[in-house]
Amino acid sequence: MANRTAKDAVTVKGTNPQYLVEKITRSRIYECKYWKEKCFAVTAELLVDRAMELDHIGGTFGGNIKPTPFLCLILKMLQIQPEKDIIVEFIKNEDYKYVRALGAIYMRLVGTSNDCYNYLEPLYNDFRKLKRKQRSGQFQVIHMDEFVEELLTEDRACDTILPRIQKRYILEQTNQLEPRVSALDEDIDIESDEQSESEEEEPVKHSRRRSRSRDRDKHSRRSKSPRRRVFASYV
Repeated sequence: MANRTAKDAVTVKGTNPQYLVEKITRSRIYECKYWKEKCFAVTAELLVDRAMELDHIGGTFGGNIKPTPFLCLILKMLQIQPEKDIIVEFIKNEDYKYVRALGAIYMRLVGTSNDCYNYLEPLYNDFRKLKRKQRSGQFQVIHMDEFVEELLTEDRACDTILPRIQKRYILEQTNQLEPRVSALDEDIDIESDEQSESEEEEPVKHSRRRSRSRDRDKHSRRSKSPRRRVFASYV
């Protein structure tokens, strides 16, 4: 059947990959028009084309609990289980932001704790806007780094329960991850270096100013002394 998981798919978190999406949500997806028309017989190659057509993210919306195309493609990826290299290319894609968002949430669902941090944390530097469809059907504007923060810290995203992952500090203590260095830390280091250099230059400037003022005083004294002598002779 079209809704069955691929035969060569491996279990994720000890269960069928599709079961990562709740049963009620799965049944809604199977019944929706987008799934029947756009996701039928989709392979890993065609999945890229479907992902490039996305124009928003989200889970379910409306009173009838309709799934978004974004959520349908998440379930399709869990069903066909594309290779990891394809998912990495999704995440590294800089031209299509919704392709990147789709790869990010799929990696969060099926990846190990190390993979989640290694592949998703670099996306903190992506500040592009994303449209997210809310339950009410209205759109909300968020940013890619906010979406990544939600994936790494929250329990749910796009009406999907996210599997638990190890806390980052635990992986750092066990030497499985290097301490994270953000772009802000690098900017702060550069600013502190510039401030230290400016502070070192200021005493030199002050000393030069003092020496110049002393030279001016000496020159003024020398220029005044002949006049005094001439005035004294007239007197």
